[in-house]
Amino acid sequence: MQKKLATGSYGSHNHNTYEELGESALNRCAAGGTLPDFSVNHMSLANASFKSLLTCASQLGCVGVEVRNDLSAMLFDGLVARQAGILAREQGLRILALAEVCAFDDFSEHKLAVAQSLMATAVASGAEAISFIPRNDGQGGSAQERLDTIRQSLARYQPLLEEHGLIGLVEPLGFESCSLRFKSDAVCIIEDLQATHCFKLVHDTFHHHLAGGGPLFAEHTGMVHVSGVVDQTLLVGQMLDEHRVLVDQSDLLENIPQLRELSASGYVGPISFEAFSPDIHTLPDPEDALRGSINFIESGLVVNAA
Repeated sequence: MQKKLATGSYGSHNHNTYEELGESALNRCAAGGTLPDFSVNHMSLANASFKSLLTCASQLGCVGVEVRNDLSAMLFDGLVARQAGILAREQGLRILALAEVCAFDDFSEHKLAVAQSLMATAVASGAEAISFIPRNDGQGGSAQERLDTIRQSLARYQPLLEEHGLIGLVEPLGFESCSLRFKSDAVCIIEDLQATHCFKLVHDTFHHHLAGGGPLFAEHTGMVHVSGVVDQTLLVGQMLDEHRVLVDQSDLLENIPQLRELSASGYVGPISFEAFSPDIHTLPDPEDALRGSINFIESGLVVNAA
């Protein structure tokens, strides 16, 4: 019964001090404007412990975190899920999502059992959603065959999500090898299944750019992932996860216009930092780097909205 994710609290972002805001963002707050709620995906602090992730997110004034099962350490560093949830709530944080059911459309009864196990862990920890990532191996038949398989797979996961009271976050990947590149295809399938109550999209600014843009579907979006690419020698088709850094003034993905349009279209959920680059994972002070990216995004949104 905990389907929460998009809270409608856009603008409730809780900084520790007003000094952490960019000057233009501070002026906007004083004028009654709104700022987004932020989250940290554990990928951005891939080498950090779960407790360090919580501390960082809390210090940044984030609303929550996303925790992953595909890092070198065990999920929650091996903590019992219930205890992990207590630790998060003690820091004033929500566990927004557990990632991930990988290649969810490479379906089997074993994959269904894996998803069910992750759902049980999510419920025990108080997490609000689990992530479904499509296969990214260029396999699965023709384009239509791949979409048919995705539909059939989501139909099998749907009753489990309903039973557990969770949201399934479906994330199209912009890579040409992905079975689900376009958000429009995901929306058609979810609507056809009459499953908008339990499946939401992840709008990933990196993957949206790789897929050539297109409609945002803010009303179907449950989570936004942000990262930047700054290497100007790369063509779009050459951009990979390893190039994904924090968003700053050198960003090539047009994060600020994407976020502005999502907000104008009614998106009120969290914006979560998901940086895959090893350069980010080895930063001596990732909290400071994340704070700088938060300030840049906030200031950019305020300037664009002015």
